[in-house]
Amino acid sequence: MPKFAANLSMLFTELPFLERFAAAARAGFEAVEFLFPYEYAAGEIRQRLQENQLQLVLFNTPPGDVNAGEWGLAAIPGRSAEAPTRYLSWRWEYACQLGCPQVHIHGRRGAAGSGSRSLRGRAYR
Repeated sequence: MPKFAANLSMLFTELPFLERFAAAARAGFEAVEFLFPYEYAAGEIRQRLQENQLQLVLFNTPPGDVNAGEWGLAAIPGRSAEAPTRYLSWRWEYACQLGCPQVHIHGRRGAAGSGSRSLRGRAYR
C-alpha cells in the first residue's frame, strides 16, 4: 500500500506555513515534507509535528543563489566540495531535531549543452 506525504510548500498555500500542519492532519495525512523551512526554528516545526501527530519525512537543502542561476552545488564541477560545508553542517542538526530521516541535497539543474556525463559522475561519489 503506498504512503503519501503532504508537501506543505505546495499544499494548503492559502494558510500560513505553520498552520498547514494542522490542515494536513485534518485532511488525513500522517506525514509531511516541505522545501525550505529555514525561516522557522526547528522547535516551532517540531511543536507543530507533535501537536498534529505528523511525521516529517523529507526537506531540502537550500538550492544556492537561484538568481545567479544556481539550483544546487553538489554536481557542479569545481564547486561540489562546497555542498557539504555549505549545506549540511547545521541542516544535519535541524534534521535530527525534527526526527527527519531524509534530506534532499540539490545537485544542480543541467545547463544547456552540459550533457549528463558531469552529473552522472558525481552521482556515484
